[in-house]
Amino acid sequence: MFAALRATCSRTARPLGPSALASTLIRSRTSSSTILASVPRRSFHVSSPASATLNQAVRRRPPKKKKRPTSPLLENNPQKKGVVSQVFIAKPKKPNSAKRKVARVKLTTGKTVQAYIMGEGHNLQEHSVVLVRGGRAQDLPGVRYKVVRGTLDFGGVVGRTTARSKYGAKKPKS
Repeated sequence: MFAALRATCSRTARPLGPSALASTLIRSRTSSSTILASVPRRSFHVSSPASATLNQAVRRRPPKKKKRPTSPLLENNPQKKGVVSQVFIAKPKKPNSAKRKVARVKLTTGKTVQAYIMGEGHNLQEHSVVLVRGGRAQDLPGVRYKVVRGTLDFGGVVGRTTARSKYGAKKPKS
């Protein structure tokens, strides 16, 4: 730093004032710091990390999360037979407002479920034998099953003309 100061003093014939001395010192300080900054710092990894190969990616694939069943009490069956133990009316959650018909059904496995009764009107009562399938009622918490219409003791919807297969309705005579 002093060598740079002496070199600038010898080049100029006039004496250095305080501002000229300060600017020389600042210039010499910045030049020495840029020299130090250009020297690469030591690091653990010399080269940048390479991305994994396809085989490595397949080998180290994260384990797939198991999908939880939406209707676990059916035990992977499409339907289960059961006996109605109670028929009641439930209120849907906000913002809906209605009187939803729900049946408490004891399945042949011995487990009890709440099943939604679809359609207008029904003939279900206690001790009716019904078929229960999966599928939840969207605005009734805890109701994850539906009763199949038109099978066993449960009749279809009377006077239904559209989507008849879902409600167990016979084809109207024309």
